[in-house]
Amino acid sequence: MERKNAWNEYGPEDMFKLEETALKYRRFLDKGKTERECVTEIIAQAEAAGFRNLDDIVKAGETLKPGDKVYAAGMKKIIALFTVGSRDIAEGMNILCAHIDSPRLDIKQNPLYEDTDLAYLDTHYYGGVKKYQWVTIPLAIHGVVAKKDGTVVDVCIGEDEDDPIVYITDLLIHLSAKQLQKKASEVIEGESLDILIGSKPLSDIEDDKKKKEAVKENILSILNDTYGIEEEDFLSAELEIVPAGKARECGLDRSMIAAYGQDDRVCAYTSLLALLEQDYVPEKTSCCLLVDKEEIGSVGATGMQSRFFENTVAELLDRLGCFSDLALRRALRNSSMLSSDVSAGYDPMYAEAFERKNCAYLGRGIVLNKFTGARGKSGSNDANAEYIARVRNVFDENSVAFQTAELGKVDFGGGGTIAYIAALYGMDVIDSGVAVLSMHAPWEVTSKADIYEALKAYEAFIKEA
Repeated sequence: MERKNAWNEYGPEDMFKLEETALKYRRFLDKGKTERECVTEIIAQAEAAGFRNLDDIVKAGETLKPGDKVYAAGMKKIIALFTVGSRDIAEGMNILCAHIDSPRLDIKQNPLYEDTDLAYLDTHYYGGVKKYQWVTIPLAIHGVVAKKDGTVVDVCIGEDEDDPIVYITDLLIHLSAKQLQKKASEVIEGESLDILIGSKPLSDIEDDKKKKEAVKENILSILNDTYGIEEEDFLSAELEIVPAGKARECGLDRSMIAAYGQDDRVCAYTSLLALLEQDYVPEKTSCCLLVDKEEIGSVGATGMQSRFFENTVAELLDRLGCFSDLALRRALRNSSMLSSDVSAGYDPMYAEAFERKNCAYLGRGIVLNKFTGARGKSGSNDANAEYIARVRNVFDENSVAFQTAELGKVDFGGGGTIAYIAALYGMDVIDSGVAVLSMHAPWEVTSKADIYEALKAYEAFIKEA
């Protein structure tokens, strides 16, 4: 059962909306290369669209009513946005959930060192990466440094065209005979992903001990002059190494987008946009939940396994004047969710990894994954047939191009999403997202058509599911 290529169905109006959505998405990617940056940009866009901070409403003792738009953020890394519906929230919400963290390299707590007149930052990779993909490409430093006096310094180096970039070296081909005999997973070791950040020694050093690390001292001098940072401040820093450069149109026909972090910001942004552009009072309360830590198991205070969402819904119920433990449990149990996460796009260059009847193709619309997991569906949600039928009907009634898929051939690997965690509340959940080429690579590729269809799908879901 082959699904049609969505491009063939578009008229001038669709093409205009498609390109407009793609441009907004690229701008979002450029502004949000970390989960903190994403939340900052999301709040800015939400407030511009009339959303208010739920914390402010709670402090003021205000109540909420149908049509009100609110958001709540946790630790600047997780955020939930709601449009209050006309029906009792205990009857359930329509929830779009995606994650805003992406694979990257994190700077260690004691990272800075010098070796033979070269200065480096030591890193620890975050999430599932092919380590060899991160060498010899332009890299940028994003994040924050929290100082003991309580101030937090924002750091972004490598994105402006006048900025320097940072870099991970590789062994030259002329001396690589032994290296090339290693397995791909061992060609670049995790402890070899250190960031080259300087080679110029600081002059006029009087301390003999510091003279031995003059390049390191020069880097510290630059950081202190620019950001007021001392070496000890790395202890309370969150600095992430990401690919430098803006999101780009891909292909001579400009039909695709190549960028860092599209897993899963392609679903996060289209979910957000669906809620921000909602210009009516929905029957069911609409929610967009964007979480952190999915790439490392959804753990911690900002991951899906935390109580952030449950606590936020409790606050929402309280401001609606209907809080009780039973009402909270009913609101969560009766909800419907699209776990909006990306799927592996079929790549004919690696056809052996895919089962062609059950895989996702670029340009054929949003992807429904009944289950993810590995081997015998281990770690998957495996959505109910009745719920899939309901989602199919919503998509068909709203002319949404969609396809169904599995994550590659059986026993070739696997992966998971947050769907199984949300399902613990008893709500209906299915994975639904955009097909991606080169997933988890420093630069990933998506189709503009699939991004547009994802937006249409999410708009239809929060209105009619």
